[in-house]
Amino acid sequence: MQMATTRERFTDEQNQRALGLVLGAAVGDALGAPFEFGAPGDYRRRFPTPVLGGRGEMIGGGSFGWAPGEFTDDTQMAIALGEALLQHGGYDPDTVWAWFRAWCDTANDVGNQTRWALRHADWRDVPRDTESSAGNGALMRAFPLALAFLDADDDLARDVVLHQAGLTHPDPAAGWGAWLAVAMMRQALRGQDPFDNLEALVDSVPEAQRKDFASVLLSGWTPNDPAPSNGSVWGCLAQAVWAVRSTASFESAIVAAIQLGNDTDTVACVAGALAGARYSVQGIPSRWATYVHGALDAPDGRLVYRMDHLQQFARRLLGGTDRSETPPESPAGPQEVAPWLHAADLLGANDAPTDWAIVSLCRTRDRFANHDIRRQVYLIDESEPERNIGLASAVRDAVDAVDALLAEGRNVIVHCHGGRSRTGLVLKAWAMRTYGYSEREAHSWLAGQWYRYADYNDAFVEFLDSDWPSPARP
Repeated sequence: MQMATTRERFTDEQNQRALGLVLGAAVGDALGAPFEFGAPGDYRRRFPTPVLGGRGEMIGGGSFGWAPGEFTDDTQMAIALGEALLQHGGYDPDTVWAWFRAWCDTANDVGNQTRWALRHADWRDVPRDTESSAGNGALMRAFPLALAFLDADDDLARDVVLHQAGLTHPDPAAGWGAWLAVAMMRQALRGQDPFDNLEALVDSVPEAQRKDFASVLLSGWTPNDPAPSNGSVWGCLAQAVWAVRSTASFESAIVAAIQLGNDTDTVACVAGALAGARYSVQGIPSRWATYVHGALDAPDGRLVYRMDHLQQFARRLLGGTDRSETPPESPAGPQEVAPWLHAADLLGANDAPTDWAIVSLCRTRDRFANHDIRRQVYLIDESEPERNIGLASAVRDAVDAVDALLAEGRNVIVHCHGGRSRTGLVLKAWAMRTYGYSEREAHSWLAGQWYRYADYNDAFVEFLDSDWPSPARP
């Protein structure tokens, strides 16, 4: 069963949605982990309002003592599945089984059904007894299949999803729940509403399983209505769909999912994949995405993933390769442009004291890992609208971060690769909101403060002039 063809078949928009799917799943997983097995409402009791400064709400802990931002077995298994696909060039259950067993040997959080199945050296020897095997384990790990088989016909994609589910979860419901999720993710990756064809999708489920899914996906169901626990495939999928469907942003969807309690990391992981594909990588708050990380044991050794690695993973699943890195320019900055606020390019920011907060608008390759307080915001310095499909969200996120970090009394550096266009975009947006400037007034202000500034990107200028709020002067 072959994977998707080369990435040239996919648009810039689909690429950003793909990054959002993978990063969103890992973020939801890591953010939900500290609240796993907790009561409904625990998240808002801990964080009644968003924490825009510091390290945000990535606190770690929970039943398994996760580090802040560390993803759990949900994302670990998904990565194992995806890497097995990449290694083989398609779906091969023997390769997948080898990756699953290598992961399970040292994983500290493995579901009961999954652990029982993986005790068998060969997946063919796993008893097909369906009793107690309709948990959410096959659903939670399925999201890489939405990318790897994005270009495949529905029948092939469905067959792969069902087969991988059956490796550990023989109950057909586990596989069909995973397929419903992957099908919705594929729609979102194509820029469509993931729920538009949900009725037809549920109708395609065999009659023996259809009623249980229809009752929680098609009936106006809410978490206040009766449903199986979210440790089951039905309850988990229902809550994840409800969280994304009933909200209007990635952040609100993930918070809604975690607020439901119990298996919070898994529900938020599934919701995160759906919401990440829907709102793209630019819709994921940088205070969460920057700190997400994790590791797993593979057949050939231990693999570590941080934000950049997760993005590379998504690109490879689409059939592409990681983009080459543009060589850094000579260092520029940090240059103070307002009290405590500085502009720089990549190498200029690299020399800043480690107690300074860094807001990065370009790829950094973990260059600022020794800065405890940092943000990584996804921005592409291109004028075509499809290169930044969530531009407003990304700019708002960056400016909110600058304000919150300044309010904590920190020195803050805003930088991109060359310190020109993207740095100018965010600093001008900050000045417009702070001082009430127009775009041209902000342009004149920054041109007098920062010698590397440039405004050659017409899309950035147009966005600030037409779509970015500039409060009236006092």
